[in-house]
Amino acid sequence: MSRINTNVQSLIAQRVLGQNNNSLNTSLTRLSTGLRVNRGKDDPAGLIASENLRSELAASNAAIKNTERADQVVSIADGALTEISGLLTELQGLVTSTANGAGLSESEREASQLQINSILETIDRISQSTNFQGTKLINGNFGFQTEGVSGVVEDFTIRGAKFETASLGVDVVVTQSAQQGQLYLNIGGASLDLGGQTSAFVVEISGSLGSRELSFSSGVTAAQIATTINSLTDVTGLTASASASGITLKSVEYGSAEYTSVKVIDDGGLQAVSSNVGIFTFESDDATTVNTSSGVDYDSTAASQGIRDLGQNVGATINGLVATTKGRTVSVNSDFLDVKLTLSASAGSGANAITAGAISAFDITGGGADFQLASQVNIAGKVSIGIDDVAVRKIGQYVDPGDAAEYYLDDLGSGKGLNVVDGDLSLAQKVISSAIEEVSTLRGRLGAFQKNTIGATIRSLNVAVENTAAAESAIRDTDFASETAGLTRSQILVQSSATILSLANQQPQTALQLLG
Repeated sequence: MSRINTNVQSLIAQRVLGQNNNSLNTSLTRLSTGLRVNRGKDDPAGLIASENLRSELAASNAAIKNTERADQVVSIADGALTEISGLLTELQGLVTSTANGAGLSESEREASQLQINSILETIDRISQSTNFQGTKLINGNFGFQTEGVSGVVEDFTIRGAKFETASLGVDVVVTQSAQQGQLYLNIGGASLDLGGQTSAFVVEISGSLGSRELSFSSGVTAAQIATTINSLTDVTGLTASASASGITLKSVEYGSAEYTSVKVIDDGGLQAVSSNVGIFTFESDDATTVNTSSGVDYDSTAASQGIRDLGQNVGATINGLVATTKGRTVSVNSDFLDVKLTLSASAGSGANAITAGAISAFDITGGGADFQLASQVNIAGKVSIGIDDVAVRKIGQYVDPGDAAEYYLDDLGSGKGLNVVDGDLSLAQKVISSAIEEVSTLRGRLGAFQKNTIGATIRSLNVAVENTAAAESAIRDTDFASETAGLTRSQILVQSSATILSLANQQPQTALQLLG
């Protein structure tokens, strides 16, 4: 059938030619841009997925830069702390050499004091000047702010805290009392009565620091025995107090590492004078009451081998987490809270280290060095670390067990109680040791933060970036092998379609032959 008004074959050829031209144009676009998805119509679902992946990729790359910046900040702080550690070590040597009193002149001690003053000034200067782009790092600027500190809390350190509310309460529940190692030596009265014997009462007392053998003659009072024992506290780690019929002997510190031990070398006939004398322990649930049924005779085999009483660590939870404890110190380390507290052992109606119960320790209201180390900006992606002030007035805290006086590193300065010219050098050394421990602990925390938190985060983010980029590429990028094959096919089809269209347009001309 021949028609001239409607050339159906031409219409078909035009449609197919248009489709082939579109296919050719799509291939050319993909090959020129390198992208399989250039417009939403190319792959609507793929476009949405690839845009989400691009967003994640950008956030991950920013998080990597944040992590690298955090590493730079911590490195600067650690460099300053390294210098302070060296100064503290030098300070320790100066105090020890100055303690050689008989071998030093007054002018030498004064010269040592001048060096100490210079070291203290340098530590303060470093603490105030260390900064990153003008932000001070170790002057307490990144320490946590607190309020409502309980009187039961003797000391605390906030190493990290994350919260999105106005404040974070730190609540402690004491579940087990802290105890000292302690024994009661009943000597039958206010003084030692050996029944006229010429031999002495000889005992060996031992604590966590060391031991000493002591010999007491008849007539020595319990108060004098206690004074003698207390003069050796720095050697043994034990203190003594006299009562109406004997001496209470206990460790200075609390905890399972502390103990009190008494070994009777010679009872001097004391046991023969009175059957009520002996070595007693205290009630397990009441450290102030002697367990009268626990007595061990001075002339017994057990006494000659030694009677020992161990201390006990406090047991506690902090904000519901089981705390790690040592003596009166409790601590937790979680992703959201990293704190360390020392609880008071003072008796009272409320809970403390030796009395079970709940304690509202303090509220954290702000502060800390916050770093955004994850691609998602939320509390889980944030890391917070506390960097306390290392000025000489803030580090080296030491409480003298003798008079409960509190000392810091700046007390080594001229004219103060721990100066090396006429001050207490024994306490000075303890303060320096405390400062060294504080600074080295801070350096260790910062080092662990760099190695574990920052290092692991960078590695994890780099892997995430690689995988996210690979997923985005699989969706959006052009497969050149496949697309060039499609281009060749489209070119051939376009040429073929054009030829067919030309033939289809010529077909109606055959009708002219019928009119001939």
